[in-house]
Amino acid sequence: MSPYCRGRVVIRGLLSLLMVTMAAWATAQQEEAPKYEIFAGYQWLHPGATVPAAGQSYNSPVGLILPDLPDGAGGSFTYFFDNHLGLVGDFGRNWNDQTNETTVSLGPKLELRHEGVNFFANTLLSWNHLTTPGLNPRDGIGAILGGGMDLAISRHFGIRVFEADYVWARQNFSDVVSLNFPDLRYVNFGGVRLRTGVEWYFGYPPVAAPTATCSIQPSQVMVGEPLTATASANGFNPKHALAYQWSSNGGRITGKDSTANIDTVGIAGGNYTALATIIDSKAKKNATATCSVNFTVKEPPKNPPTMSCSATPSSVQVGRQVTVHCTCTSPDNVPVSVRNWTSTAGTISGSGDTANEDTSSVAAGTVTISATCTDSRGLSNSSSTQFNVENPPPPTQLEMRLALHSIYFATEQPTVANPRGGLLPSQQKTLVVLAADFEKYLQTKPDAKLILEGHADQRGTVAYNQALSERRVAVTRAFLVQQGVPAANIETRALGEQHNLTPEEVKDSVERNPELTPEERARVLKNMRTIILASNRRVDITLSSTGQQSIRQFPFNSTDSLTLIGGRESAEKTKAGTKKTTKKPPPQQQ
Repeated sequence: MSPYCRGRVVIRGLLSLLMVTMAAWATAQQEEAPKYEIFAGYQWLHPGATVPAAGQSYNSPVGLILPDLPDGAGGSFTYFFDNHLGLVGDFGRNWNDQTNETTVSLGPKLELRHEGVNFFANTLLSWNHLTTPGLNPRDGIGAILGGGMDLAISRHFGIRVFEADYVWARQNFSDVVSLNFPDLRYVNFGGVRLRTGVEWYFGYPPVAAPTATCSIQPSQVMVGEPLTATASANGFNPKHALAYQWSSNGGRITGKDSTANIDTVGIAGGNYTALATIIDSKAKKNATATCSVNFTVKEPPKNPPTMSCSATPSSVQVGRQVTVHCTCTSPDNVPVSVRNWTSTAGTISGSGDTANEDTSSVAAGTVTISATCTDSRGLSNSSSTQFNVENPPPPTQLEMRLALHSIYFATEQPTVANPRGGLLPSQQKTLVVLAADFEKYLQTKPDAKLILEGHADQRGTVAYNQALSERRVAVTRAFLVQQGVPAANIETRALGEQHNLTPEEVKDSVERNPELTPEERARVLKNMRTIILASNRRVDITLSSTGQQSIRQFPFNSTDSLTLIGGRESAEKTKAGTKKTTKKPPPQQQ
């Protein structure tokens, strides 16, 4: 293969390699580019041409293959329109003792830059000046196609590792060669030019610093709700890995690359800022960018609870019970509780949102009940309601005659084995009179009721006493029904040993008992422990329409009083209708 062909193969291979490499880097962001570039260095030239030899016949010329020209120098000046495209002016000269070739060229240059490694390609039109042995110098036109690779050592200095160009030119030798030899008359040069050297860079445009933009979603949350912050980087080298640093003056922020999560649990409401710092550790300058974004954290609403109260019934007679109910809710849906029940009169006992008022000791008038509702955060509100207390109307003649007396039982009566027994004759007589009067009373007050409340003394267990009091009200009720009282007009309550009479109350009842003589009263008071127990084995009766309660006066003068107290009846008292005598209870009777 001729040197000319070998040169063309070499230059084509180099150009192909260069174009493939440039295409691979085409999508990469380029390094900052200078405005001007100057190259100067060594140049080797393979002319790639056969020219006429000097001293030959015009009509029979002899060709001379131009030798390689290892001695040479070259330089260029490039003006860049942007990071990639420039206009280059090029000068090159190679020589030996007999031949030299000089080119002056102008044309576009494409350059791609990446992290200090630059690849370029030229397409130049040239003026070609040739001097060959024994012939006059020649001037022709030509072109230079090629490219190479540069290393940017610093911002202003670099090294051209290589430049490989295909040098084409056309020279006219018509003054020494006839038309019969066209290849020697008009010679086409197809040479190869190799270069290396140094470069200088000038005129860098100002480089914009990288920027960052932050956003957050959502921008406003309640305490405890999460947020997500995002940072977008602009102007950084996309081939470099970026580090993200996150901080916030509110909440706990956890960052992962360009995204961070903010936990607002436990922080106070207010306005806060999240900050992102983006770092390019490989960049020599303009290596960081920051951005911030504001967000708002709101505390949950703190509205006090709302409350309203009502009394049922709204008007009662003295001695009746009133139920008060309060409704409390929180607008913020937090737990609430009702407490601190108070009353302007009487006694109130409350549990939760309901309370009961006992008006037994209340004078006629208006009573105000108040309570407080407090939520789990300590916020509270109060409300009150009123009801009227009225004195009962004057009793009618029948009501005045309808005297109520408590019914008394002997110890442990009635028994489980005989739940229908236990009513002694004296107590049955009291109930017979009561039933007859109450039947007449129902003719004018059909909705009236007799309320029976059973009691037991304090001996025995709570469960035993409760069951005993239930049997006592049951047998009393059954006896009244047998006497004609409608069952629907009787209510029963078994209170066990609740509301037992105190020693003071029993003593007062004894002292005010008109049926006892001073001597009888003195004997009774000596046995108070036994009398207290006997006084609590009873059924109290209340008239619902008037609130009238039975008289708790123990029947000391009844024929069966000793049985009620707990001893045996005296043999002296055997005839009915005889003069009443007081039966002294046995001193140690239980």
